[in-house]
Amino acid sequence: MTGFARSSGEADWGSWVWEAKSVNGRGLDARLNVPSGLEILDKAVKEGVSARFTRGNLQIGLRIEMATGGVDVTVNQAVLKTLMEAYERADGTMATGPGLATLMSLKGVVETGASSLRALAEQPDAIKAMQASGDALLDLLKASRDEEGVKLHDMLFGHLSEIESHSRDAVAFAADQTVSIQQTYKARIAELDQEGAVSDERIAGEIAVLATKADVSEELDRLRAHVETGRALLASDEAVGRNLGFLAQELNREANTLCSKSAILDLTNAGLALKSVIDQFKEQAANVE
Repeated sequence: MTGFARSSGEADWGSWVWEAKSVNGRGLDARLNVPSGLEILDKAVKEGVSARFTRGNLQIGLRIEMATGGVDVTVNQAVLKTLMEAYERADGTMATGPGLATLMSLKGVVETGASSLRALAEQPDAIKAMQASGDALLDLLKASRDEEGVKLHDMLFGHLSEIESHSRDAVAFAADQTVSIQQTYKARIAELDQEGAVSDERIAGEIAVLATKADVSEELDRLRAHVETGRALLASDEAVGRNLGFLAQELNREANTLCSKSAILDLTNAGLALKSVIDQFKEQAANVE
């Protein structure tokens, strides 16, 4: 299911924003992007995802803005001292001016932001507040997906009603097909066997064989049963996305067999109409959790 949610908060040390989006997926895959040093939030949010969802590809991100005047810049004194001593041994003078500026620009000497976030990770109240905001984000995302689920329910239920209607049409056409097979075969025999060499018993036997091969009553019975199964799944409070996907495959199999056995245009058209609706049902079933 698709969905989008946003949750934010503020504190003395700064502000944060959670954002999450969900797209369709066969399984559940949650990918989080949280600032370095806050991995504890990554674990907590993933546990929340597993508790709420069973399918979907989720992208969840956390953005943090530290308050102005906070500890945004930190100098690693130990690293700087080691570099200055090495500079003095090599140059014979203390590092000042451009030399000191060069040392300060080296990676690991001056840290901006990351050190503040590491300090933030050691503040239980800050972590608790952002985790609560992350939980709220997941609740909002679930509500967004549930809202889409209501629309999908009505859409899928409508598709099942269409499948049922086309199946009823096919039942009537199937009866006409038996008559059509009989008339067509007798007309062909009369055309080829003008001397009457083929007995009526032989003709009746051949017609019976053809009618049996073209019989679609089992396929139509299974279509009706699948429709009832689909309605039961849609009425369930459980996660039924995978079951609906499997049901769509079964519906399509019966419609294909119906078309392959068809010997009259009306029944073929009914089978093609079934396939069209079933394709729509399958496409929407992929969106269901």
